Amino acid sequence: MSTETDHRVEHPDHPFAVALTGGIGSGKSAVAALFVKLGVTVIDADVISHALTAPGGSALAPIADAFGTDVIAADGALDRAALREQVFSDPAARQRLEGILHPMIRARMQADLAAAAGPYAVLAIPLLVETGQTDMADRVLVVDAPEDLCIERVGRRSGLTPEQVKRIMASQASREDRLAAADDVIENTRDLEDLEPKVRALHARYLSLAAGA
Repeated sequence: MSTETDHRVEHPDHPFAVALTGGIGSGKSAVAALFVKLGVTVIDADVISHALTAPGGSALAPIADAFGTDVIAADGALDRAALREQVFSDPAARQRLEGILHPMIRARMQADLAAAAGPYAVLAIPLLVETGQTDMADRVLVVDAPEDLCIERVGRRSGLTPEQVKRIMASQASREDRLAAADDVIENTRDLEDLEPKVRALHARYLSLAAGA
């Protein structure tokens, strides 16, 4: 599914950009991997977040200032479990954390995008809609699947109960809100063999759009 729209923003300083997002269990990581297989630069917000909170990462000091040194593990990395305890049920704490991390992640993504080779790049941003970052890209690609299927996938790979997965889903944008933000949608209800031609078709479309940008 796709719609033809004017580019969201004009970015003369970097390649045509596609923002990739989807809810937990939708299969966005599989789609990102298929774009990589096609030679596309994929800039992943989660990878950047982990780098920022690894030992020596630039997000550690402001996070420790905001939440205390107990959230820093013995190896110098972020203790994600300890931090999760503070922010999961406290919206104000979660907003403080997002206020630290999201601008840093955005700045790193913009720098990586400016340096990206190739006619277009993919920005993998799980919380794209939640953080209002659709302006970073020329198009938004949403990976979509029914909620029951997403719950089953997450439970199979992580051992979480359906109730735990539903709580995570409740903290994310709704399926309807993501689809409303989409220029293109990949329906991921089957397997990789079904997914691959869909990604190849979008790759051809994005090459064409980038050539005309």
